[in-house]
Amino acid sequence: MLLLDRDGAATDRWTRSEGAAIDNLSRALVGFDALPDALAQITPDQQIGVVISNALAVSELEPFLPRLSLIAIGFPAFADGRGFSQAKAIRRAGFTGVLRASGPLIPDQFDYALACGFDEIELPDISAGRQTVQQWQQARGRLSQTYQRGYRRDGNILDRRRLARNPSGSAAP
Repeated sequence: MLLLDRDGAATDRWTRSEGAAIDNLSRALVGFDALPDALAQITPDQQIGVVISNALAVSELEPFLPRLSLIAIGFPAFADGRGFSQAKAIRRAGFTGVLRASGPLIPDQFDYALACGFDEIELPDISAGRQTVQQWQQARGRLSQTYQRGYRRDGNILDRRRLARNPSGSAAP
């Protein structure tokens, strides 16, 4: 497993827990099904994170957001982009902790993942063996403009075009 953040390789300080057994773990990462039990037993000095499927409705996760420090969204394949939409929805719901994309993503998706609100990418060994940290770092910053709104960017292509046509900022037809 390789963990990346915007600065390169990172150290994973979280311990995955089977079920809800989180005794003596300062940072425990549990599955969604075990989350209620894990939250019931954490102490004030423990942090809890959750691993979720990219098919989980954000509304199911929302009641837990204030108590979570990390959310890891599973990507079953690099071509399955539901996790990107999920990340945006989780950030819109007010989550300020660490958001991790976990799965076989590719460097071309790095900038987009960061723009959607992810802080980290967790690659399985097979993906990490094919894609160096340097490739991931080179991919960061390639996405300079987007058509979509809300990707942690200053405006988007369409908004910039409208502003160029109408610099006063009043509503354009």
